[in-house]
Amino acid sequence: MAVAATPIRVLIGKVGLDGHDRGVKLIARALRDAGTEVIYTGLHQTPEQVVNTAIQEDVDAIGLSILSGAHNTLFRRVLELLKEQGGEDIVLFGGGIIPDDDLAALKAAGVRALFGPGAPMNEIVDFVKGLRS
Repeated sequence: MAVAATPIRVLIGKVGLDGHDRGVKLIARALRDAGTEVIYTGLHQTPEQVVNTAIQEDVDAIGLSILSGAHNTLFRRVLELLKEQGGEDIVLFGGGIIPDDDLAALKAAGVRALFGPGAPMNEIVDFVKGLRS
């Protein structure tokens, strides 16, 4: 008898002062519907809150939605905190309004994937499912 694999656990968060959460809620639902365990932290989280929750919940990945323009600061802070707290194995990905000029630097810093507005939902789901392959 085969033992079912545990589902991928993903924390979905909104960091900073950005109050637009419709897209991130749609992503959380699509991931949940695809069999992923989703923890949604809600609006106005700090990087510290997101990382603390991710470690407490033993997640495989953190997905951040940032529409405020603070993506360079916020993604880097989350990566820094993950390293400080022994969470380097947690994959960070995100989406939102991120200028093309910033994509390569964020990926070089350790953000695994970035999805812009209008990214097909199945691309995000496939990325998350691919974390276990």
